[in-house]
Amino acid sequence: MMEGDRISYHDSVRTMFERLKADGKSNVWDRYEAQGFGGDPDKRCGFCMAGTRCDFCSNGPCRADAEKDKRGVCGISADGMAMRMMLLRNIMGATNYHYHCQQAVRTLRETAQGTTPFQIAEPAKLRTFAARLGVGTAGTDDEVALRLCDAVEADFHRFTHEPSQIVELLAPIERKEVWRKLNIFPGGINGETVMDAASCLTNVDGSYVSLAKKAMRLGVAMAYQSQVVLEMIQDILYGTPRPHTMQVDLGVLDPDYVNVLPNGHEPFLGFAMVELARVPEWQEKAKAVGAKGLRVIANIETGQEMIQHWEQDEVLWGYTGNWLSQEAVIATGAIDVFAADMNCSMPLDPAYAEKYHFQLVPVTEVLAFEGEKHRLTYDPSKAKEQATLLLQVGVDNYQDRRASVTPVTGLPVREAVVGFSNESIVEALGGSLDPLLNLIKDGTVRGVVGLVSCTALREYGQDVHQVAVAKELIRRDILVLSMGCGNAAMQVAGLCSPEAKDLAGPGVKKVCELLGVPPVLSYGTCTDTGRLADLIGAIGHALGDVPVTDLPLAAVAPQYMEQKATIDALFALAYGLYTYVFPVPFVTGAPNLVNLLTQELPGITGGRLDVEKDPAKAAENILTHIEGKRTTLGI
Repeated sequence: MMEGDRISYHDSVRTMFERLKADGKSNVWDRYEAQGFGGDPDKRCGFCMAGTRCDFCSNGPCRADAEKDKRGVCGISADGMAMRMMLLRNIMGATNYHYHCQQAVRTLRETAQGTTPFQIAEPAKLRTFAARLGVGTAGTDDEVALRLCDAVEADFHRFTHEPSQIVELLAPIERKEVWRKLNIFPGGINGETVMDAASCLTNVDGSYVSLAKKAMRLGVAMAYQSQVVLEMIQDILYGTPRPHTMQVDLGVLDPDYVNVLPNGHEPFLGFAMVELARVPEWQEKAKAVGAKGLRVIANIETGQEMIQHWEQDEVLWGYTGNWLSQEAVIATGAIDVFAADMNCSMPLDPAYAEKYHFQLVPVTEVLAFEGEKHRLTYDPSKAKEQATLLLQVGVDNYQDRRASVTPVTGLPVREAVVGFSNESIVEALGGSLDPLLNLIKDGTVRGVVGLVSCTALREYGQDVHQVAVAKELIRRDILVLSMGCGNAAMQVAGLCSPEAKDLAGPGVKKVCELLGVPPVLSYGTCTDTGRLADLIGAIGHALGDVPVTDLPLAAVAPQYMEQKATIDALFALAYGLYTYVFPVPFVTGAPNLVNLLTQELPGITGGRLDVEKDPAKAAENILTHIEGKRTTLGI
């Protein structure tokens, strides 16, 4: 039976789990347990776990067994079957990222045309990024922004035989050489996606090597065209993240306020609601129905974007947690509106809305619920109007919610330092990467890890494994930059607080005290993988154009969950990074593919996949890799 830490690392979530049980609500933990066999929540179909099951055509479902050379009816091997499914996951992840990117480009375009409530907050960054992409910087900010939108959209639509200019202009020189040699230098991401989906049809591409190369090629396209472009545009619109303090955990929810939660991955309407709710008129509307005021509470990745870019005030009041906290959050009885955008809203949310008397409003065309009662589709030119509607729905809901639901109060709240970015890290170092590089060279910091993770329930409770891995890393004097739902895990667990320096080794602790930073730097969302690649490229260049594969760095995803994580991992491997992931991906029934990813790839792209279960051993493996790179560099 799942209980205690098998539920969650966080006391707040474990408390809310007890309420969910008492209320008889279907919840993610019980549903996970029910999928297991023989009373073991982690025991599943052996063929499915091995990645060797396929139901793509009417001859299936098929099962493959590499030891017996048992193949699918079409003849595909276990290796091809597993990698084909992985590529399809990557297509889903990449297109989800790119949908977000397209919405960001659309929002910048319409902002430049004067039809949105937003403004260009970082004109200098607009011009710097435009210049990096070869876009002319003469004229007004709006003119530059429109040219930038035209340029990136044109690149998205390049055919696969037309090399992406975004990748050409942003990626490290030595990586580009490797990618060209391997034929994984991409064209436009739209063309790459079409080619990859076409390749996965029955009786088309059955080669695990070919499919793996296509997955890495798509990962490169996604990281630079989707993620870097997306994050640069969001910085241009809402400001570059800079360190500040934010309240986190479920205790940020006060039931005596009208509480509106934007949820998902796109922050556009969230920012619009915050700006609107800061107008005194809206606070008065909330007080008129008996509330203390109106707050916009940051939630999951949409909220992570918001708290990275903007500081806390009386309206943007705090951050709850990652996706596995969702049912716990809405069961507090403190929420009036749950505005669900493109990602990480759960299909049973309508049943929760009915039970806990909040209004569930999908705000994107890609998301739908069975039995939904409200809907609007984000339109940049109507963002203020749509934000107005959402806030009014919240005000109108307050009295019914307070009369109908007994809220849970007294939940924990803590402070985290958030808002680190490439620019703010350089600013904290006095305007140059040299101080950090010197700390790495002299061994004070042994290396740096980018933690880009979701959170999952396989074998561990929510965030339990990734918090353990992060603690083991900082104890070994490895600095951690955290992103995604894993970032929320670090924040709520206290590792993004300055006090966490006492959990670090002497070197990282010295850095924390010297710079006044925590040992885990809150670096953003899963979309910041591209931003991190940009930072790694800058570090390699600052060290004298050292290849990425020779740097004392690693990528870790200690509790990945969904398809966006798989495309991040394939990019990291193509980028040449030692890449630690857990749970073990669904490829164990594909021995040649496993050998490619764990043994052969270091000699091809320089990347390597590790899937160690034990957190201390995983951290020790990462340190061994880092120490080997330090030896290579002679430091």
